[in-house]
Amino acid sequence: MLSLPWRIGRTDGSSAGSAAGRLGGALKSVAPSSLRDYDLTLIWAALALMLFGMVMVYSASIALPDSARFSNLRHTHYLSRHAFSLCVGLTMGLLAFAIPVQRWQQLSGTLFVAGLVLLVLVLIPGIGKSVLGARRWISLGVISLQPSELMKLFVVLYAAHYAVRKQDWMHQFMKGFAPMAVVMGLIGLLLLLEPDLGAFIVIVSIAMGLLFLGGVSLKWFFGLSSVLVATFLALIWLSPWRRERIFAYLDPFDEKNALGKGYQLSHSLIAFGRGEWFGVGLGGSVEKWHYLPEAHTDFLLAVIGEELGFAGVLVVVALFYWIVRRCVEIGRQSIALERYFAGLVAQGVGLWIGVQSFINMGVNVGLLPTKGLTLPLMSYGGSGILVNCLALAIVLRIDFENRRMMRGAA
Repeated sequence: MLSLPWRIGRTDGSSAGSAAGRLGGALKSVAPSSLRDYDLTLIWAALALMLFGMVMVYSASIALPDSARFSNLRHTHYLSRHAFSLCVGLTMGLLAFAIPVQRWQQLSGTLFVAGLVLLVLVLIPGIGKSVLGARRWISLGVISLQPSELMKLFVVLYAAHYAVRKQDWMHQFMKGFAPMAVVMGLIGLLLLLEPDLGAFIVIVSIAMGLLFLGGVSLKWFFGLSSVLVATFLALIWLSPWRRERIFAYLDPFDEKNALGKGYQLSHSLIAFGRGEWFGVGLGGSVEKWHYLPEAHTDFLLAVIGEELGFAGVLVVVALFYWIVRRCVEIGRQSIALERYFAGLVAQGVGLWIGVQSFINMGVNVGLLPTKGLTLPLMSYGGSGILVNCLALAIVLRIDFENRRMMRGAA
């Protein structure tokens, strides 16, 4: 049987504890390089992306008030709201950091149920807010809450707790695998009713990844993966507008596609083409002047590519790479210390940020079909920024507790 060093469940009949013992020597290279309490490189990488994102959101949205649709807004409207979201997110992140990881484990089930309730409430007319045919937000007056964003964090916590709680049965279908599959099916149904296929893809990726890391049977894992792929293909084939997006993605510069479903992608590619190696200069984008829709949200990377070129995009990719890498390393360190829930949460956050950023970047450069997913930590959006800050604060708390344990052990 294949034995993977980062999986904690029973895949070959051995216990999770002995698996962790085998990890002890192998993970010395993952140990913190100093005895300070915080991972400053992770903090600075996250702050750099948030501040860089704020600058680019302002640059990408500054032209919107010149159109009739946004004529009642100030040129700094999105900048001020994004800055407010960052302040709220950082404040909530500080509060989240103060909560012990064991408490997050105790709250995981309650938070997950609360997320399900919010996903139901958003579908109720009068409570859920509909924008361009999608019902994804609950208006709270000054801000709007997007339950699907919160659910990403809640699924990380719940799936990690589930994998630890059920680790003795993860190789069994009925006791270990089936209950989680049913729960994910329920979440998928609620998200597709909004509809929000992008959030569904990310959440399923998180849950499947954590089940895999938690030790689920490889037979069931690859079996369900095949079913999910077939389901996604069926959803695309049975939905005319999703099918049109796929065809437009395959040839965005065809005249019919360029003026229809491929309009965003074609202008995103034009933006990258104009940027070349070092860009046309900060603020010099042409595509943001009402050519590229949603430039400050889903297609922020295209504006970065146009104004700062390949060099600017490379900086963004490098920062995301470092955040994902540190989340995975912190998770592996936790598992080596036999803190299985903490380890899976940290790796789950890394998986989430990695998958979502990859999809967003892939859409922007034409590698993937157009899908409404924002760039974590950077794109405009209050709920996304809030949840990203909470998730990274929890990872920092996990690392903080790891360092304290190793210092005490020394």
